[in-house]
Amino acid sequence: RDETTTTAEAEAKTYKEPKQKQEDENMASAASSSVTPLIDIGANLAAGTFRRDLPAILERALSAPRPVKPIIITGSSVKSARDAVRLCQKYPEHGLYTTVGIHPHWATDYKGESTYAQLRELAKLPEVVAVGETGLDFNRNKSPPEQQELSFRKHLELAQELELPMFLHERDAASAFLDIIKDFPLGASNKIPAVVHCFTGSEETLRRYVELDLHIGITGFVCNKSRGKDLRAALAKRVVPLDRLMIETDCPYMSPPKCPRRNEPMYLSHVL
Repeated sequence: RDETTTTAEAEAKTYKEPKQKQEDENMASAASSSVTPLIDIGANLAAGTFRRDLPAILERALSAPRPVKPIIITGSSVKSARDAVRLCQKYPEHGLYTTVGIHPHWATDYKGESTYAQLRELAKLPEVVAVGETGLDFNRNKSPPEQQELSFRKHLELAQELELPMFLHERDAASAFLDIIKDFPLGASNKIPAVVHCFTGSEETLRRYVELDLHIGITGFVCNKSRGKDLRAALAKRVVPLDRLMIETDCPYMSPPKCPRRNEPMYLSHVL
């Protein structure tokens, strides 16, 4: 009798475990599906570093504790924007979109009307949600400041023409940046909504951008114990209204502490 009971219990356990495992998986899946996904407004997924394993990166973003979808790929040159459009078309299930623009580092690639026409053609595609990345970067000056300013103004004109939002870059160039944008109807309540992405500047500059009704993009920079201290303090003081805050990875850059050096969308929740 003892042997028969033991055998029956073992058989019952054998059949019960897969059922319980399936129930547990179903519960976990239901819990995951009830979590509001995060939107990564700036991810450089067209960069070469992601070429070898992009499908896995996109899957990790979806299966993260806070799933990330949609993801907006940053277009930083005509070529990268074209590559980004192809990625959007190749992986529609991941909710990919892109921006179209020339990063201030590569402003010398702006060659006048021919470049404007290429950007305009790309910006009219359904996968494109904003003009940029564009702006000013006087920290490195990889392109001469005057060429950066020319390219920036042309991007602003394009956004105004097509009535598209803007994805903006500014580093160590707040004064010139503000002087240029005052000539255009930027801001959430104006014709051209715009986000100053990957903000790393001062509280004073932050307040100026908020006064102009711009959105502010926050990256893993805010998680850096020393470098992000002033930005954390400004955010704690509610300098930026919640409806003007956006988060992004800016991957593969701006990796939060304790994350791999190559950042990716699955780590977006660290910024939140």
